[in-house]
Amino acid sequence: MDKTQENLERWCSTEGLQFKDDEAEKKYRQKTRRIADVIQLKVPDRVPVVPSFGGFIAYNAGMTSEEVMFDGAKGQEAAIKMLNDYDPDTGMAGGLTLEMYEAIDYKALKLAGRGIPADAGMQYVEGEYATAEEFYDSFLFDPTDFILRKFLPRMVGLMEPLQALPPLNQVFSYYLGLPQLINTLAMPQIAGVFESISKAMMPVMQKSAGMFAAVNEVISLGYPMSMGGASHAPFDTIGDFIRGTKGIMLDMYRRPGKLLEVLEKMVPIHINSALSLPPGAPPFVFFPLHKGSDNFMSLDQFKTFYWPTLRRVMMAVIEAGFVPWMFWEGSTSNARLEIIADIPKGKAIYHFEKVDLQKAKEILGDTVCIKGNVPLSLLMAGTIEQVRQYVKELIDVAGKGGGLIVDSSAVVDKAKPENIKAMMDFAKEYGVYRM
Repeated sequence: MDKTQENLERWCSTEGLQFKDDEAEKKYRQKTRRIADVIQLKVPDRVPVVPSFGGFIAYNAGMTSEEVMFDGAKGQEAAIKMLNDYDPDTGMAGGLTLEMYEAIDYKALKLAGRGIPADAGMQYVEGEYATAEEFYDSFLFDPTDFILRKFLPRMVGLMEPLQALPPLNQVFSYYLGLPQLINTLAMPQIAGVFESISKAMMPVMQKSAGMFAAVNEVISLGYPMSMGGASHAPFDTIGDFIRGTKGIMLDMYRRPGKLLEVLEKMVPIHINSALSLPPGAPPFVFFPLHKGSDNFMSLDQFKTFYWPTLRRVMMAVIEAGFVPWMFWEGSTSNARLEIIADIPKGKAIYHFEKVDLQKAKEILGDTVCIKGNVPLSLLMAGTIEQVRQYVKELIDVAGKGGGLIVDSSAVVDKAKPENIKAMMDFAKEYGVYRM
């Protein structure tokens, strides 16, 4: 048994788990086995349905996103209603609240009811948080110093005083470098940072038991959790969080050498992050992929700047026995499909937003489990019959011989509940494999 199979079998095991009744335990076994089989390109009993619900959890419960984000009890109530209404093949728990981001004055995230409508989903605020001159040489010399003294003070309001810290690498001078650091840490504005963070985290820590209880309740009803760890493409980390889309696109032309150096530097950092799963976590590492699509870069740029370092992170995840869950946002061309097929068989999930499904199955069907891709526009504005017809074609094309998980094309914030129901129910009825 290889490491991937071993970890998936552990996930399928009910040892140590508490269930509401025998029927719930049976449901858990069926759902985990179904997904474990489809990932490994075995033929499951039926096509799994794993919807990417975002704000729809609140919408379906008649709540606002603000209520679900900031009230753990309401979030769990909405999550349980979603499970009861649609019976997906994995669960999602409420109980996790987001007031921490508000408390620490996190600049890059807008939360419902905080500058955006109460019924809106969270929104990431991309920006050029460091110029090219500030970023590349500084990061290459000392990534931790860049993050601590330049990046975090700009992203997190409470951490702004940390920009006054001396470079930590200067402490390595026998005992002579230490006084400056200690004196700076003793400054009221610096010491106040840690006190403020402690206060901001107190409500989160107090609610941690409630979060674990929410997860355990979902599992007890027979729904496995699928979120284990998370990571990014190194290119996206720079483009999303530091340089911004415009900045990194210019860097590909103006500083290609420096960009490639930083991408290489980020590979081991991303590997360590991806593999930092808590004990007993589901064996999946989620990668939201943003800037590698046809919409943002050419095929040559993809082959040069995006795929090589992403693949190395993915391969490290695979070699450790975990399953990369890749969300290819935007459009993915046939030429890109040929490139991203270069991974071991039966070790990953590729969730596509926009792709030629026929070609995806032809090129990737013997290599990777395909996930997706019922359009959000169809779920929002289509008819029940149109949804059923799309799911039928999806299963007919991409579900041949297994290897398909039915899902929406992207995260669902709002949709007609009857269309979500049609997607779920039809996939379960029509997607049965007769051995």
